[in-house]
Amino acid sequence: MPTLSVATWNINSVRLRIDQVERFLTEQAPDVLCLQEIKCQEHQFPFEAFRAAGYEHIAVHGQKGYHGVATVSRVPIRDFSRHDWQDNGEARHIGVELTDPAMQGMVIENVYIPAGGDEPDRTVNPKFGQKLDFLERMARWADTIERPTLIVGDFNVAPLESDVWNHKALLKVVSHTPIEVESLQRFMDAHGWADIGRRHIPDPQRYYSWWSYRAKDWRVGDRGRRLDHMWASPALAAQTTGHAVIEDTRGWEKPSDHVPLVTEFTF
Repeated sequence: MPTLSVATWNINSVRLRIDQVERFLTEQAPDVLCLQEIKCQEHQFPFEAFRAAGYEHIAVHGQKGYHGVATVSRVPIRDFSRHDWQDNGEARHIGVELTDPAMQGMVIENVYIPAGGDEPDRTVNPKFGQKLDFLERMARWADTIERPTLIVGDFNVAPLESDVWNHKALLKVVSHTPIEVESLQRFMDAHGWADIGRRHIPDPQRYYSWWSYRAKDWRVGDRGRRLDHMWASPALAAQTTGHAVIEDTRGWEKPSDHVPLVTEFTF
């Protein structure tokens, strides 16, 4: 039976960390890698490094210095969607369709949801309002999806108590506030998305994908949050056979503050 492995990683500058990406591709060898925060324009993307690693199929939605998403693949893909959820030109979403008939028309949507600033109040912090509006627009879109779809990326929300190192301490901290969790849940319910990570690492098991740069040693206190997600249409979720969090990358030299997630499918 055909198999497929898909990874997602907020790389926090693909050019700065291309050596780490190459190491990850060598060690984990996913068929598809979705990157967020590439922080470059399309013409600046390191195409040759990916092609040399065997990832010849590349879709990039970039901008100068900030945000940006890209999906690279060893299997054929074609551009499918490029949504501007805030109508402000920020490059935060790219979707691709897997064109091999064995993949059953699967679509992979790669998204970088805004962090939302520091104050969880849209009246004093417009960035927080933009984040909530972004999620609401995505919920309306999700309600219209008809294709078998995998959506991955940095959602910047840790919804469950076991998704953060201290639930009570973070209830008023952006990424874990009740209003963000409710907005994310509406997005989930709109399509009936299945949370692949929690299918394979059930709540209340510890599950983090991000550790702040502010800690001198990310391992001390293990103050992590699960900000990165992989969700699938219900029938597609049933075809997952494995899921892994590659925490070791957080300990590499000058790492991203996020670590990759990898999901395996069998068709």
